[in-house]
Amino acid sequence: MPVNIVTADITTLRVDAIVNAANPGLLGGGGVDGAIHRAAGPALLQACRRIPEVRPGVRCPTGEARITPGFDLPARHVIHTVGPVWHGGAQGEPELLARCHRNALRLLREHGLRTIAFPAISCGVFGYPVAQAAAVAVATLREELAGDDAIGVTVCCFSDSVRAVFQRALV
Repeated sequence: MPVNIVTADITTLRVDAIVNAANPGLLGGGGVDGAIHRAAGPALLQACRRIPEVRPGVRCPTGEARITPGFDLPARHVIHTVGPVWHGGAQGEPELLARCHRNALRLLREHGLRTIAFPAISCGVFGYPVAQAAAVAVATLREELAGDDAIGVTVCCFSDSVRAVFQRALV
């Protein structure tokens, strides 16, 4: 499985698509979401506003994904996905997190793209325990990429300690 785990600023990566750990409205926020919106410039917010709401205030329900251009980013596209808020793990959080990764890869393939960088989805303000999120992310990526060496995946962590947890999950 071609997966690389790094500590970096995801907004600086030159890949076909970066994944934005977004909120359901897709209108920017804090953490990775805010950093991506700032780095991409105001055209990203305009593109997100053009994505139709599926219900009031929700353009992307938890576990789903949407794609926009990358605008001022080195990445050509942004794949927005909404990870689950951690409520102890018994409310479907692992499956929702797995769906975030699956749906991002689905959009990557549908658009003929080959390289993607994921952040540690839900591990910031959404409170998902890093070790549990890493286990779900790595297992899902392994399953989705089995036999597909054409896609290059980077997991971009915001700190060396988070990178080490994802690296251990990869072993």
